[in-house]
Amino acid sequence: MKTNKRISFDSLPRDYAGLCHLLMPRTIHDRVKYENTVETAEAFAGFEKRMNQDQTDYFELLCALIEDYEEAASPERTPLQMLEHLLAENGLSAADLSRVLGSHRTLGPMILRGERSITAEHARALGRHFGLPAGVFIE
Repeated sequence: MKTNKRISFDSLPRDYAGLCHLLMPRTIHDRVKYENTVETAEAFAGFEKRMNQDQTDYFELLCALIEDYEEAASPERTPLQMLEHLLAENGLSAADLSRVLGSHRTLGPMILRGERSITAEHARALGRHFGLPAGVFIE
């Protein structure tokens, strides 16, 4: 759930535990978590000289999590490689892929083996499920 509230630097906690209470830093798996992490990190932008060590450590961790998520969505991967990465990252199987696509149970394994291509309809379903643009899944 997106927070929809602006966070100001002066309202941020000064200790690491307080910062974690604001937003627990975790691996980003979806668009909403990504947006919340970016929103929190943006509150630190431009205040590097005013941050204490706890705030600096927290900010750097948020930036690393954001970079990891953005790298996963990088166009350097083929659509199939991106799909395989996202499935592994989210602990999903080929059968789960079939369910995400709303199709017969054999479709997921066939796509992963390269026997079937990802269609525009599949790309839209994958984009909705993973919170990414559908174009990520199309060559």
